[in-house]
Formats: sequence, C-alpha cells, structure tokens
Amino acid sequence: MAALRLYNTLSRQKEELRPLRAGVIRIYSCGPTVYRYVHIGNLRTFMLPDLLRRSLEYLGYRTEQVMNITDVGHLTDDTFDRGEDKMLVAARLESKSPEEIAEYYTQAFMEDAALVNIRPADHNPRATQYIAQMIELIEKLIAGGHAYEVGGTVYYDIGSFATYGRLSRNTTDKLLAGSRGEVDPRKRHPGDFTLWKAAGEHRVQVWPSPWGPGFPGWHIECSAMSMSLLGTTFDIHTGGADNVFPHHEAELAQSEGVTGHRVVNLWLHGGLLMLAGARMAKSAGNFFRITELVDQGFDPLAFRYLALQAKYRTKLNFSTEGLAGADRALALLRERVAQWSAGADAISHQEELDAFEARFRAALEDDLDLPAAMALVSEVTHSSLPAGGKAELLRRWDRVLGLDLDRVAPNVALPGGAQALLEARERARAAKDFETSDRLRDELAAIGVAVTDTAEGQRWKAAPHK
Repeated sequence: MAALRLYNTLSRQKEELRPLRAGVIRIYSCGPTVYRYVHIGNLRTFMLPDLLRRSLEYLGYRTEQVMNITDVGHLTDDTFDRGEDKMLVAARLESKSPEEIAEYYTQAFMEDAALVNIRPADHNPRATQYIAQMIELIEKLIAGGHAYEVGGTVYYDIGSFATYGRLSRNTTDKLLAGSRGEVDPRKRHPGDFTLWKAAGEHRVQVWPSPWGPGFPGWHIECSAMSMSLLGTTFDIHTGGADNVFPHHEAELAQSEGVTGHRVVNLWLHGGLLMLAGARMAKSAGNFFRITELVDQGFDPLAFRYLALQAKYRTKLNFSTEGLAGADRALALLRERVAQWSAGADAISHQEELDAFEARFRAALEDDLDLPAAMALVSEVTHSSLPAGGKAELLRRWDRVLGLDLDRVAPNVALPGGAQALLEARERARAAKDFETSDRLRDELAAIGVAVTDTAEGQRWKAAPHK
C-alpha cells in the first residue's frame, strides 16, 4: 500500500497517513449549511475530500466518507454566538418552513456538486437527526467539568481544556482581544462558546433538553455526527481554511473533552477561493453559483480543471478569464483523447508508460500534488508516446481528476482514414516538413475534417455526417 503523506493542520507538517483500520480511510467532512445556494468557493472546499477519496482509492485504499448537512443552529455570527439562526432567517424571507428550506437547498447542493463531479459521500447526516446524541455529549461535558449551564444555555469552558487553541494557534489573550462588542456577562471567559442555546419566545426550531427548550450550537453538531457514524477515533477531518477557527477548534475540544483522547488523526484544510482579492462568501454577496457559469456557456468541469491547477492548501484567485482558459484547455484535451483513443495499443512503450504512471502516483502521494499531476497530463500530451498510450494513461488518471475526458463532443467522430492522416500530419509538422503538412491538411479538408494549428498542437473538427 502506498505511503501517502498529507499536511496536518494540527502539527503544521506533512505526516504519513497511517490507517486506523488496515486498508480503510474514514473521513469526516464539514458540509453545507442549507439556507442558501452553495457557491463555487464552497464547491472548491467540497472538492478536497472528493479528490482525497479518489486519490486514496486509486492508490489502493478503501474509503468511507461522512459529510454532514447543517440544517439548524448556524448563527449569523458563529464566532461570537450572536445573531439569528441562518436557517430561520431564510425561512422567514422565503415564507417557508425551516424544513422546506433545508430540503430545497440540500437538493440544490447535491445537484451543484454533481455538476463538478463531486461524488456523493457515503453518509449525509442531517444535524436535526442527531439532537439526542448532542444532548448526551453536552451532559458528559458538564459532568466532566468542561461545560456549565446558565439560564438554560450551556457554554463550553475553554479554560477547562488545557490545549484549547492548538489547532488554530490561538491563545486566550488573542481570543480576549478578538472579542467584539459587549461580552456576554454569563460567560466565564469571552472565548467560551455555546453548546446549547435557550430558545427565545418566537424561536421556531426548538427541542426539549435537561436545561429547558432550546437548540444546539453549531460546533456540537459535528462532534455528535462524526463520532456517531465513525466512532471515537477516525482518520481524517476535512474542511475549508475558514473552519479552523472557531469551528474545528471547538469541535476538537468537545470531542476530546468527552473521550479523553485524540479523536481525529489528521486535520486537512483547503484554501479559500478569492474574487478580486477578497474571500468569496455568501455573507459578502461576492460569489458565483456553478449554474450561473453554466448559463454563461462554460462547461462546469472547467471550474474543476481550474481548481486542479492550484495546490489544495493555497488560495486560488478566480476570474472568468481564467475560467475561459480552463474551458478551452479542457475541450482540447477531450478532443485529443477522442482522437488518440482510436490509435494502436502501446505495448511496445510499456516502460515509458510505467514511468509516467509512477510519477503520477508519486504526485498523489506527496500531499495530493494535483498541479504536478496536471503538469504530467500536459507532458503526456506532448510526448512521443503513441496515440493509444496517451489515451490509456489520461483515461486512467481521469479516475482521480474527474474531468470526464471520455466525454465526446458533438460531431467529434472522424471519417474513415482521417486518424491516420492526422497522425501523419503531426509527424510532418514535428519534422518541419510543411509542404507535406499543408498537403495533408488539404486531404483532410476534402473528407470533411477542418484542421487548425495552435501553440498546443493541431486541433480538428469534423463536419456533421450526412
């Protein structure tokens, strides 16, 4: 089994992945809050565990992924436990029940994720289905001295957890300095966060609890769902860089406060998507939904192609110009795979194929270095490998890349004899035999294949068959 190394946010270094169960990697991923459409910045975050799973499976592991659906308890200011629940705000604005809002936007999320080839998780638990487990965890935290109740609201006492802040590199002083506005006087420390919030008079989503009617805090939900489905130790927890604090810091403290031991072996975080230098976010209103890009004529997988060009941990600046370039590159790559798939097999070049394959696997094993993998795609397309060998490699690698390289564009089928003429013309161009190259272009045009020369090589388009 391949020795995969991943960057652990907790240790700030690459670590060898050591499965807790032989050959199986269990992953918990923070999913969407379903009060509004997800944007492409969210999709980049959700693409990380998809690429992780695809890479692991390519390297011989089995995976089990849980991605939650947050349908309650996500306040408009979760960092400081303030504001209204976003689900209820959306319900009021759209004149629907919270359940209707959650169902509608959950379905929209699934459809948008599918557009960029994010495979469904094995489990998609809804927070509202795990209220009993959340209450049980909170009771254990109170019993263990990690939480306290005031007026029906339960807070986590960060002073009770000696290593609180180690994931985000926050300190108590930093947390105090970051407190905005008037500090809740009921808290022992301004950084204490809500586990259970007492319901106000007009609250719609309310559950009974030992502390009175109320609803869960955002952070406790993920502790309950992850440990209920994956157990009290699992391999990897993923999320966006914006989840590190407060969400994952709080989750770590809750889960380890209950169990008394390390729950997550490795924390994996993806970089943010930026638009004009600012983080793409629903709250800021500076975002695109993937369907908006489709309406503009872009292939949705052009966004996936674009995302693959950047290391998953880095910020990625988005622009429609960059997306247009990715769209063109993806279309060309599919055309080439379609052309090359008709080529002869590559048995005589097996050693060269194996060398490329080894380098591709090495890129995956080195902290999911997808930009290096995409560089290999380019190298293969410009290599001296026979057409069949190129197609074989690229189609195999697409199990990880998820670019649908086998998708055939309309009218892409070649008439008889055209493939041999195209390959002969490529050889002539490589040998700078332009007279032969021009003659072969004319022959191709005569049978309905238009050829254009580009910096990336020749491109062709077949006329519709009559």
